[in-house]
Amino acid sequence: MLTLLVCARTALAQNNTAASDGNAFISPGQWLQENIDPDVLKLLQQLDQEKLDKLLIELRDAMAGTNIYKLSTLHDSAVQLVPVLAKFEETAPYAVWLQSRLDYLEAAGRLELAMKEERPPGTSASLLPAAPPLKLQRRIWTEELRQRPWPKLAQTFAPGLKRIFIAEKVPPELIWLAEVESSFDPRARSPAGAAGLFQLTPQTAKALDLSLWPWDERLQPEKCATAAARYLRQLHKHFGDWQLALAAYNCGEGRIDKLLKQSKVRSFDAIARRLPVETQMYVPKIEATIEKREGRFLKDLKPAKSS
Repeated sequence: MLTLLVCARTALAQNNTAASDGNAFISPGQWLQENIDPDVLKLLQQLDQEKLDKLLIELRDAMAGTNIYKLSTLHDSAVQLVPVLAKFEETAPYAVWLQSRLDYLEAAGRLELAMKEERPPGTSASLLPAAPPLKLQRRIWTEELRQRPWPKLAQTFAPGLKRIFIAEKVPPELIWLAEVESSFDPRARSPAGAAGLFQLTPQTAKALDLSLWPWDERLQPEKCATAAARYLRQLHKHFGDWQLALAAYNCGEGRIDKLLKQSKVRSFDAIARRLPVETQMYVPKIEATIEKREGRFLKDLKPAKSS
């Protein structure tokens, strides 16, 4: 897994003009020999590469699938991997990304337990619905966040980010996407190539006039926040609803449009069960985070008015 994380970053940097389909995995071999620090390479050679590659693929597939409970089976392995990734400069951005996703794996376990406890007597656990009710998901996220302090870097970035969102006429409460996406750590980078406080993909960043070369402007908090706020404003204008806008931010505007058209509905709740697991959980998590940090409900947020 560590090998593939490193290689995915390099390949995406070299091909940042192409849209990632999220399914391509790059063979490590020669690239590792030529580019990786010898100490990191030595560590990689000591790992069970087949097992780690399998874990990464399973995590990718589980997040893109529709069965939330599959995520819980990956929790222990992912927890063990975070400190390994954090140990080296080359892979630390992936540790930040993975650490911020452990919540999904933990919440999936809690959701599965709650669903088993609530199932009618005599019902097999194997017959649990793939997607727990959104009401239950929202309750679990609220409980998960109840005692959680602000991320360490939130105190540093939150005031400036709010000013940027207000200037872009976006509700300042939405800066808490940065807690969900990166725990306010601008180093965060995903295996699929998203980067920065708000985890912008290369193609989205370019569409918002951010440069990826020779310096990746997504890693600059102010520029990343400005681009994210503009993108959120565009999505809200298109969908007229913050839940749908956030779902599109996570899994793509085209996918949300297609599901809404197919289902002939206009709400997140109506299409949630047909969305990828990550998106199903992403929107309720953001709702709970904003409620915890700001005491506001997502549905009540209004476009900000700059002074």
